[in-house]
Amino acid sequence: MVKQTVLPIKDSNVLNEVKDTLLNNFTYGRRNYTVFQVGKATLLRVSDVLHLKYSDVYDNAGNVLKNTYIHDIKTGKANELYLEPVKRDLETYHDWLESEGIESEWLFPSLKKQNAGTDTHINERQFYRIMQKVGDLLGINYLGTHTMRKTGAYKVYEATGHDIALVMDLLNHSSQKMTLKYLGLDRETKERKLRRVNFD
Repeated sequence: MVKQTVLPIKDSNVLNEVKDTLLNNFTYGRRNYTVFQVGKATLLRVSDVLHLKYSDVYDNAGNVLKNTYIHDIKTGKANELYLEPVKRDLETYHDWLESEGIESEWLFPSLKKQNAGTDTHINERQFYRIMQKVGDLLGINYLGTHTMRKTGAYKVYEATGHDIALVMDLLNHSSQKMTLKYLGLDRETKERKLRRVNFD
């Protein structure tokens, strides 16, 4: 089986199409869209996004917290999340959960299983299938569960004038090389720097 290459979405029009498809082409579109938005804004791995609990994000009155603290599942490292950039989406999502009568300890419950009387969160395989369907509908072959994390990291990289140290920190990476490769920028960055060299 050929391993799929997942890339960040660099084009804002494509990004808007992906968000629109997540929101409007699924029964639980509001949940799927919010998973993507939270993943993009926090730069968490998909496993960490899907393991978020309702109480990680909302206070007892249902207000969005400014910050939350988790431990990355893969690395065990402590991670402080800044939720302000995704506050509006989380407020809309909270209203949607209430209007649908959905109550769960999980932020992103598996609603099929909840309807069967089990409270668990959506898993990576389910979200992978959602992203694959979006890719099929839009004719994009580089979408996967890491798309949101890579896209968020790329947006930070661009918006901060290529502050690779900040992106490394947000991704919890231990080397610049790893981060550039993760963003698909290792070759692009190398070529851009070489173009500035006068080899005469």
